[in-house]
Amino acid sequence: MPYNLILIVPFVLGAVVGSFLNVCIYRIPAGRSIVFPGSSCSSCGQAIAFYDNIPILSYLLLRGRCRRCAASFSFQYPLVEVLSAVFATALFIRSGASVETLVYFVFVSALIVITFIDLELRIIPDVISLPGIPLGFAASFVLPAMNWLDSVIGALAGGGILLAIAVAYYAVAKKEGMGGGDVKLLAMIGAFIGWQGVLMTLLLASFSGSIIGLAMMLIYGKDSKYAIPFGPFLAGGALAYLFVGSRLIAWYFTVSGF
Repeated sequence: MPYNLILIVPFVLGAVVGSFLNVCIYRIPAGRSIVFPGSSCSSCGQAIAFYDNIPILSYLLLRGRCRRCAASFSFQYPLVEVLSAVFATALFIRSGASVETLVYFVFVSALIVITFIDLELRIIPDVISLPGIPLGFAASFVLPAMNWLDSVIGALAGGGILLAIAVAYYAVAKKEGMGGGDVKLLAMIGAFIGWQGVLMTLLLASFSGSIIGLAMMLIYGKDSKYAIPFGPFLAGGALAYLFVGSRLIAWYFTVSGF
């Protein structure tokens, strides 16, 4: 079978997982089961038939609307499915059908769920980040580019750096500037990609967050109280390190003259 056709498999499987991730994004913050009941329209309550629940395709065929009441479905649904499919395919291209691909796809899936929950509700559920720390440590025993010591140092560095920043900010400003969810998220990220990944993640997240923050100030005014969640930037930085981290590090040392 031609290689391009083989890539259809991880894409389809990734899209299917993406459909489940949408369920997690919607139900976890509400404290609802992610297994039962099945998916239904939030407007009319009609259960969604299996043929209307095909990832990506059903949204396009139904033009983003419920078959029964014609209420619009959020564009987030196909977006999450496409993102999940693309990352699954990218991981397969990089590492093939391997344990490494499976482990990092679980990691990426967790980051996708955290990103969309944090964007909407400004929270990072402990039910994802906290179990992710020991899971990342366990994964270090099967990942070729990681070992258990890197994982431990990464988790401690990730949580420790942001905790120190949060404590220092509170001491100076007398108000909370960094949420505990961000601390736990970076600890989870460190457990999966090590201390070097933590440093690169924090650098990229801070840079991109500053750019977006400045843009928001220009749009809404410098006195705006609009809060920008940091979790999505941490997730984006971790994904950048995961896929192009070695090239970013090489580029940095090249331009810096080291």
